[in-house]
Parts: sequence; C-alpha cells; structure tokens
Amino acid sequence: MAEIERESMDYDVVIVGAGPAGLSAAIRLKQLDADLDVVVLEKGSEVGAHILSGAVLDPCGLDALIPDWKEKGAPLNTPVTKDNFYILGEEGKLRVPNFPMPPLMNNHGNYIVSMGNVCRWMAEQAEELGVEVFPGMACSELIYEGDRVKGVVAGEFGKNPDGTPGDGYEPGMVLNGKYVFLSEGVRGSLAKEVIGKYGLSDGHEPQKFGLGMKEIWEIDPAKHREGTVTHTMGWPLGGNAGGGSFIYHLENNQVYVGFVVHLNYKNPHLFPYMEFQRFKHHPMVAELLEGGKRVAYGARAISEGGYQSMPKMVAPGVALLGCSVGMVNVPRIKGNHNAMLSGKAAAEAAFEAIKAGREGDELSAYEEEVRGGAIGKDLKKVRNVKPMWSKWGLWPSLGLGGFDMWTNNLFGFSLFGTLKHGKNDADATGLAADYPAIDYPKPDGKLSFDRLTNVSFSMTNHEESQPCHLTLKDPSVPIQFTLPKYAEPAQRYCPAGVYEVVEKDGTPEFVINFQNCVHCKTCDIKDPPQNIHWTVPQGGDGPNYPNM
Repeated sequence: MAEIERESMDYDVVIVGAGPAGLSAAIRLKQLDADLDVVVLEKGSEVGAHILSGAVLDPCGLDALIPDWKEKGAPLNTPVTKDNFYILGEEGKLRVPNFPMPPLMNNHGNYIVSMGNVCRWMAEQAEELGVEVFPGMACSELIYEGDRVKGVVAGEFGKNPDGTPGDGYEPGMVLNGKYVFLSEGVRGSLAKEVIGKYGLSDGHEPQKFGLGMKEIWEIDPAKHREGTVTHTMGWPLGGNAGGGSFIYHLENNQVYVGFVVHLNYKNPHLFPYMEFQRFKHHPMVAELLEGGKRVAYGARAISEGGYQSMPKMVAPGVALLGCSVGMVNVPRIKGNHNAMLSGKAAAEAAFEAIKAGREGDELSAYEEEVRGGAIGKDLKKVRNVKPMWSKWGLWPSLGLGGFDMWTNNLFGFSLFGTLKHGKNDADATGLAADYPAIDYPKPDGKLSFDRLTNVSFSMTNHEESQPCHLTLKDPSVPIQFTLPKYAEPAQRYCPAGVYEVVEKDGTPEFVINFQNCVHCKTCDIKDPPQNIHWTVPQGGDGPNYPNM
C-alpha cells in the first residue's frame, strides 16, 4: 500500500488529551510565554466528554495554576461539609470515627465537583490565553525522528472495517512539536507505546489498577445532604477483592454513587459491575436512593500503584503527565490535584528548554520536580497502603496502613520501607477451576440495572463502519486458551458488555461489541494472556458524559 501523505503543522508543544494534566500544561505554557504555539488534541466529541472521576477535588493544583479561580468562575460549587467512613456488612454498618485518621485523610477545604465541567472551564481559560484546543481529534500514532518523538497523527477518519481507506477517507494531520506531552489518562495507547519502546517501567514496580464505576442519581430532596462525603469498604466484596464505594452529595439534589474494584482480584468469576449493582441494595444505600432516579452512568480504570509504580516520565521529545504516569493517592482517592501539578511542572520544564534553544531531548527537570516536589511528597507518605491491602486484606491493612501513614506524616519515614506490589493485575488472575462461581442477583430495574441499559446512560456511540479499536494479538486465544483456563473473564470484567462468548453452530465464538465501549481500558489491563490491545477509535466516538 502506498504511503499515506499527510499535511503537517509545527508547534512548540503538542499536548494529547484535554484532561486536568494536559489543560494545566497548556495554560501554564501560555502564562509563561504568550508567544508559544500550543495545541491540545482531545479524542472526545467535546472537552469533558471522556472525563470520569469521583470526584472530591483538592484545590491545591488549581491554587498553584490559577490562584484567582474563584473570581474566574471555576465550577467548584460544593465544599465538603461532612466526612463519613463505614465498614459494611450485608445488612449493617460500622462507622469508623474520623479522629484516628491521619490529617491527609481530612476532606476539609476540598470540593465535590464534576471533573468534566472543571475541564470544560479549564479549556475556556486555555483558549482565552491563545491555546488551540481541538476536540474530536483522536491521536492514532506517534511520529518519530531518529530516537525522538517528533509528533502525532491526529484526525484520521473514514477507514473501512478492514483498515483500508474508505470512500470518505481523511488521512489526518501530522502535528509536530519541539516537545510532545501525553496526558491521555490511565493506560493511554500512545503512553503505553512510549513506556514499552523506551523501557520506562524498567526498575519500577508494575502499575496497579482499579475499575471505577459511577452513576449520577437525582434523589428525594428530603434525603439530600449537600456537601456530605461517604466512603465504604467491606460488603459486598468481602475477601473476593479489594475496593469500596463513594457517595458524594453535590448540588441540585444530585448524588454521585460510585464503586471501585481493585483489578488484582484472583477469582476470574468475579463480576465487578454486578458487585456495584449489588452494593446499591445495602439498606444504607437503598434507603438513600429509594424514590430517586439514575440519570447517568460511566466507568474508567484508575491507576493505583502510586509512588513505587511511577515509570520514568520522560524520553527524547516526550513527557508523560498525570494518570499516564499514575499519580493517584489511593487512601485519599484523589489524583486530579497531582495531575494539575504535573502539567504545570512539565510546562515549566519545556518553557526553560525552549528558551535555551533546546528541543527533542529529555525534560529531566520535569521528572525531578515530580519525584522531589509536592507530588512525590504526597504519594510517598501513602506508598504502602495499596500493597498492604493486597497482601494482608482489609482489616490488617486498615490498622497497619493507618499506622504507616501516621509515622510518615509525623516523622517522615516508614518502618516498612517501601513495599512491593509483585504481580501485575493480569498475572494476578487465578484459574477458573480453582475458584467458585459467584451467583449474582438479577437487577431489579429500580436500584440495579443490567449493563446494556446502563451503558445507554453513558451516551456512548461509535461509527460502526470503522475498524474495531479493540484488537486481538491472536484471535484464537480467547476460545482456545482464555475460555478453558479462565472462563473468559472479559465477559465479566468489562463494565459495558463489550465482550461475549456465544454459541454458533454448536461451537463457542468470541464476539466484540465495540460500539458499547466506554473507553475504560480494563480489558487492556486485566486480560490474563494480555491478548487484548486497546487503541483509539476515530475522533469524537465513545461516551459523551455530561457531568461526570
């Protein structure tokens, strides 16, 4: 096939992804030098369309970037007024008092927000400064020049299902930069390529992940407690998996109801989505939601490896920002503040490099700032909480993790040193024969819902005539290997019902319904043989989250 000819444009900095990290970088670059040419490319149909987060936001990142954000109308409207923490049993609950918790766990001064709306507002601030922001522009490949990353291909449309150019084919453009910032969020396809090509994870612990699922509910005003934040652990997961829930009361009688399952679970019969649906039938949750209605649904993977899992963040010409590195503080369930600080740090490093006449080298000053500055300090204090939970379970990790956070907070050291994570989440999956199947109750259509019904509330859409963006390294593996050994867990770990095993002429067949995909990336993470590879569909496709 003849090489595709594409037009190209040159920028000082090309930023992939209009999340909190990418937009912070764009804003900071233009604050430092209004003459810099900066472009932000976003695969969602609009900024915020693919943003899903809890979210209780620590405003420290915004304070550092735009100190007068309040005057400029940032959508931080609901300050946290009350913090609740419960351990759930099947019928009851145990309140964990706030006083023994380390100060970092306190949500005083934080805000319940829609990160989608925060990013929409940040994009407006960026555009006012002269940043070019292009939504609907999926970045499908990297451009290399020698050993450096030189740019990206964005905006390729109109391929046939077999990957050949269709009648309305548009080849997309090459956008070159002196530096390219990858802020794609968790498990981005370009960041994954860069990490592999340059060996950026060598010498670091494997990244660990969770699957976060979220619904927005409108509830009875009499039950609404604006500013209340509730977290739970325990039932229904029990010993089957780590994880927990969040319930955040924002404005307008709305509540965010979310559930996180750590993806290092062993039992391949576990069904994370159904654990979420079962959770809502707990008396505490059912009473809150009774008479209300669910108005939105979505799901997204979360990076949970923390301090010891952060790969090297720079390679020639390219830097990884935010969740492309993994900057979530797991016990605080917060990462957006660190994403913003990482964008600011990367921008400052690129500004100094460009001012000195450099381009295409490694922005080592950025990495030094992340590891040695506010982000590194935030993550280092809590680095052992996740591996403790994985190794020793809920109750021991609550006590030991709390103790470890206190010693880190008061004395700046840990008696445990830095614990290792061990296996990646795919390798943690056990054989189907070694674990019991789990019988899940049928959704009732009032509190709990089947997957496909819920996916319709994510406003997900993909043009069906394009190539499937979920590729298999070997198409025979799901039926010949993963099904007999692991009962093909893709049928269960996907929160959108993308993967099915169906009978056809008496033999099983693996079906990929890519139109349902909400871009959570769980399949890329959890598939035991690592046979599924997530790539970008054409720009604008995927979920269209309104207020996630």
